[in-house]
Amino acid sequence: MSNRIAATASLPPSGVLTVEQVRSVRHWNEHLFSFTLTRPQAFRFRSGEFVMIGLPSEGKPLLRAYSIASPAWSEELEFLSIKVPDGPLTSRLQRIAPRDEIFLGRKPTGTLVTDALRPGRRLFMFATGTGLAPFLSLARDPDVYEQFSQVVLVHSVRRVSDLAYRAELEAQLAGDPLVQDQALLQFVYVPTVTREPFRLSQRIGRLISEGSLFGHGITGPRALDPEQDRVMLCGSMAMIRDLSADLDALGFIEGSNAAPGDYVIERAFVG
Repeated sequence: MSNRIAATASLPPSGVLTVEQVRSVRHWNEHLFSFTLTRPQAFRFRSGEFVMIGLPSEGKPLLRAYSIASPAWSEELEFLSIKVPDGPLTSRLQRIAPRDEIFLGRKPTGTLVTDALRPGRRLFMFATGTGLAPFLSLARDPDVYEQFSQVVLVHSVRRVSDLAYRAELEAQLAGDPLVQDQALLQFVYVPTVTREPFRLSQRIGRLISEGSLFGHGITGPRALDPEQDRVMLCGSMAMIRDLSADLDALGFIEGSNAAPGDYVIERAFVG
């Protein structure tokens, strides 16, 4: 299959999109894949933001919001996606190949950014499924390690094969050109699998409430503390709803770009 686009002739007159080329595609399993695109020279974003991407459909762009998985310094743009057999966009997107072309929005945005958080000591990033994507960007951003003394990424999935980027994360980002030294000392990766045998098999909420999360290389208090901890949530609506309520009960205050707080979620995906 080819997704070739007729370059700028297919762009809407407003010029809100560019046409970018697929550089690489990686299939993690039968329903999860990632891909990289060329990055326009003028494209700027903050690690953790999302952007619209898509393909042409019936003479107009079919677009969806995707978190950018690559760090802000990367020369390519990376994305992580599920495969939905009957999804209007993902049913086609999952069949892309290098050199195919994809629409890219010009204006990234979002609240899963450190600008929306007050200063703190520990940064916890809680993800389910493809909610991992913005945290891949943040975990590879050297500025994050300057702002927090410890950066903790907790990724909950149903199956072991759903643990995308597991090898890189378990190696504490060894080989990363900008953060490998900092990550070795400050980065903690905690994967958990809920429907297959694995060394950790609890949902994120239970890991926190029972305190078992804090026995995996995390330093400091064995509980979340609004005085020093900052939290980011991305993934299923159920996880975000439940953990937001738990954080509120602990005294955490939700933040935004206009009013930084103790925790943030990406409301564009929650609705």
